[in-house]
Order: sequence, then structure tokens, then C-alpha cells
Amino acid sequence: QVQLVESGGGLVQPGGSLRLSCTASGFGISGAAMAWVRQAPGKELEWVSVINGGGSSTTYVDSVKGRFTVSRDNAKNTLFLQMNSLLPEDTAVYHCGKSRYYIPTYDRRDYEYWGQGTQVTVSS
Repeated sequence: QVQLVESGGGLVQPGGSLRLSCTASGFGISGAAMAWVRQAPGKELEWVSVINGGGSSTTYVDSVKGRFTVSRDNAKNTLFLQMNSLLPEDTAVYHCGKSRYYIPTYDRRDYEYWGQGTQVTVSS
């Protein structure tokens, strides 16, 4: 079965941490840029972080810089998002995507696979 599956979401208090995983099955992610996006109820889709195909270059939206870290393990076909110092405004469904290209873009049409998402809720 060809799919991306996210995991690791949940309910966490403000200031807490979560580590999201995105595992590919049916295809490899090596050499392909990957992305994390999120969508909160009533808000537009937001690109959280992207990473190039080799993992040497990463980019983050300003609101998560210094708090989130994206990484990848190509041998395990898995993308990660370490989220620290979580804020209530980080509450959203987080999706991962696999690009057709080595260098990441911010166009969803450039991504051939997307996962169903994992819910992250930050609340006391």
C-alpha cells in the first residue's frame, strides 16, 4: 500500500513537547524533499517546515523557529518533527508530504503524496 502515515500527535500542555513521525510505505523518500504543513479549524493551510532530499537544508515558518526541528531518516523512510515549547496556537492537524523534487517548494502540486494527518492539541 502506497501511503504516508503520520503519528505522534496528541494533547499536551503549553510548554510541552511532541515528536511527530511520518513513515512512508510502498515507496522510498530518499532524495525527495519533504514537508510538514498544518491546518487549524477556520484557518488557511500553513507550511511549517521543509527539508531537502538529503536532509542538509531545512526551512521553518517564523512562528516555529527555535522551537521545532525537522529531520529525516532515509534508511527508515521516516520524517520527523520535534516540537518543543508548544503554544496553544500550534494546535492543528499536521500533515507530511513527499515532493517530486530534491529541492523543496511551497506548492502542494509539487508533492505527490500527502498523509492523512495527526492532531496536535496544546491546551491546559
